[in-house]
Amino acid sequence: MTTTILGVRHHGPGSARAVRSALERLKPDIVLIEGPPEADALVPLAADPGMEPPVALLAYVPGDRAKAAFWPFAVFSPEWQAIRYAVEAGVEVRFCDLPAAHSLAAGEEETSEEERAVRVDPIGALAEAAGYDDPERWWEDAVEHRLDHPADHPTGHGGEAGPETVFEAIAEAMAAVREGHTPDPREARREAYMRRSLRQAVKDGFREIAVVCGAWHVPALAAPSRASDDDRLLRGMPKARVETTWVPWTHGRLAAWSGYGAGVTSPGWYHHLFTAPDRPIERWLARAAQVLREEDLPVSSAHVIEAVRLAHGLATLRDRPLAGLNEVSEAVRAVLCEGDELPAELVRRRMVLGERLGRVPDSTPMVPLQRHLREEQRRVRLKPEALGRDHDLDLRKALDLDRSRLLHRLRLIGIPWGEPRDSRGKGTFKESWTLEWRPEFDVALIEAAVWGITVEAAATSRVRELAAYPEAPLADLTALVERCLLADLPEALPYVLRAIGDRAALDSDVGHLMAALPALVRAQRYGDVRGTPSTGLAAIVDSLLTRVCAGLPSAVTGLDDEPARQLVSQIDAVHAAVALLDDIPGRAGHDEPEGLGGPGRDDRGAGPGEESRPEAGQAPRDRWLATLRGVADRSDLPGVIEGRLVRILFDARMADDVQVRMSRAMSLGHPPARAAAWVEGFLSGGGLLLVHDPRLLAAVDGWLAGLSPEAFVDVLPLLRRTFGAFDAPERRAIGERVRSGASAVRDGGGAGAGADHDDERAAPAVRTVLEILGRA
Repeated sequence: MTTTILGVRHHGPGSARAVRSALERLKPDIVLIEGPPEADALVPLAADPGMEPPVALLAYVPGDRAKAAFWPFAVFSPEWQAIRYAVEAGVEVRFCDLPAAHSLAAGEEETSEEERAVRVDPIGALAEAAGYDDPERWWEDAVEHRLDHPADHPTGHGGEAGPETVFEAIAEAMAAVREGHTPDPREARREAYMRRSLRQAVKDGFREIAVVCGAWHVPALAAPSRASDDDRLLRGMPKARVETTWVPWTHGRLAAWSGYGAGVTSPGWYHHLFTAPDRPIERWLARAAQVLREEDLPVSSAHVIEAVRLAHGLATLRDRPLAGLNEVSEAVRAVLCEGDELPAELVRRRMVLGERLGRVPDSTPMVPLQRHLREEQRRVRLKPEALGRDHDLDLRKALDLDRSRLLHRLRLIGIPWGEPRDSRGKGTFKESWTLEWRPEFDVALIEAAVWGITVEAAATSRVRELAAYPEAPLADLTALVERCLLADLPEALPYVLRAIGDRAALDSDVGHLMAALPALVRAQRYGDVRGTPSTGLAAIVDSLLTRVCAGLPSAVTGLDDEPARQLVSQIDAVHAAVALLDDIPGRAGHDEPEGLGGPGRDDRGAGPGEESRPEAGQAPRDRWLATLRGVADRSDLPGVIEGRLVRILFDARMADDVQVRMSRAMSLGHPPARAAAWVEGFLSGGGLLLVHDPRLLAAVDGWLAGLSPEAFVDVLPLLRRTFGAFDAPERRAIGERVRSGASAVRDGGGAGAGADHDDERAAPAVRTVLEILGRA
């Protein structure tokens, strides 16, 4: 009986190549691999053509998302090459690490202080002993590059440095590092179970045993031990019911997964070293040139040749056996990118880290929700990818509408595969997304399986659960309506509407009602655009708007500056929603062609002799504007609210006396700070008004010119915030108007204000406009 222990660095290409070579020479009848024994039954799937690394074994406790663990494998992982060798050669494979049932049952919260002690970094210790300040570089020089090119490094016996020789050297080095070091209890239990697995293989009659494990564990497995000591270490450990499966992984997660101690900093580079042993430096730099050319950067063959020379030259100067990642990265930056960091970072992101996403076969054990999502991805032709990719959807197309619904449903169950972004086009028929698949989504899918076996069913159940939450704010519930319609969940919508009705009836806070209204209005509009049933929304929207109109007058008094600004934001949101509401077919006032309120009414929403006030039966915009007009006439308003209301009414052609209101607000009877707040509210709708109306500009200019130096200093922060919010072209236009016509501005746009145009030259343009309007 022979036992060979191959100590490796997880995810090392040289180690992977050496392990494969050693196994082919040893021809063992069983291979033990560091990993969870619960996954033994999943090993045959590694031979399926549909299995493409990087992939990971996932072990999880059903119903507890926090208790899950991954064991990732790349094509350059020694463990993966051992698995591939075994399944191709028909050799039995067993995982020999501590079962996940024990490690997940314990959990981090039950880890003792002793176990939280800082663990020894063996590679760091060996690198320091060798005089290296970079453990990664030492490992590449001492192990990876030499195992990739054994012929270049002869032994002292006239032969090549075979893999076994390197494994023996690694074992001796690790024994030296471990000398005098007591492993923490968790590591001790892991190694006890590995020894138990090794004894079991011997007991089962296997004669040639190969063990592939982290180099750190080799001395513990090779040293003599007693079964009774190991049994004592393993006795009484907590245990949980776990399930295992294969899931896709990414190179990016292999490099930076939080808590994954075996991660590598350059998975893309290691993948290249493993898959391109012939002239790897030349091939790498040629690929880097291709990446840059794809971004329309000029990179020639001469650039590549010089970059190769530089990389090899740097390796020679640094006495390295092969140009490593540092050397090729410097060559890329200095030659291909001509010293520019930005394209060099592009090469690093795409090549050094890599954008590879693995794939698992359809025969992999999955919860029904995972399998349904895979079917949906095929149906809507959206392929999971590790690299974020932008998609612009046209909701008038059936395929794009289905894609949108799927992405919205996944977000409802906590799987943000797609992140919405600002659409390039205008209109409600456009949606833009950035799609990026992350491995942890598989854990989220398993967790979400409790809500249903299909994506639609799971999203519906999740919405009903959220709607039933008694502490959910009213605004969150109304936002949930919008999300239901976007995701096309008609069975969930009645539950949310019922919850909104119940909550709104008990909520007397006007701020809550105002925060809730915009989402409901958008939801009603989306229901119309997408053809999604939204029965019951109109009644709730009307009820909320009526209560907002009734409660707003009492909500605007007694406010400090910051609450007043918050209320202005809510007023703006409701105003935009009401404008959208009037555009919905079938709403009151939508088909009334003469003015806002129909025949016989002027543009202020009131007939001759009528007082503007909200009445039942009015169009929503009429009711809302009548409320604002009534509030704006009061004298007890904070300056920012009064200024904003006057501006809204002015834009709606319901305030012909804006100059009088502005003059009154800026009079000496008001403190300068209030006047500045009034200007802030009035101009928050945009600064071009001051460009086009010289009388208003004159009013602001005159008020500023009349301030005392002390008052000007006091109001300057407010004015800076107001004018700083304008776009640069707006600020420039205001400044030019003031500079070019200062006298006209101060005269209120009098005689000289319009002297800068030529009636004769303007006549042809006026004539054309009149013809277009049919009034020639």
